[in-house]
Amino acid sequence: WNVMIAGCVLNGHSGEALKLFWQMQKENMKPDKFTFVSTLNACSQLVSLEQGKQIHAFIVKSEFELDAFVGSSLVDVYGKFG
Repeated sequence: WNVMIAGCVLNGHSGEALKLFWQMQKENMKPDKFTFVSTLNACSQLVSLEQGKQIHAFIVKSEFELDAFVGSSLVDVYGKFG
């Protein structure tokens, strides 16, 4: 999952990356910090605050909010919106 999501983001297919993330959730797969960084980067590219907030909620629920890389990606997402 992580490779597919990251590959989509890196190739400018952020919408597809987010679709994969939500599909991953439907299949009860647990995301890790790498998943969250990629999906937050997708939100940042799409300037999608609402999805960024939803993923932030997953991050808190999954207890990754203190990870430096995840935190940096959160700053990037929220920074796009002032």
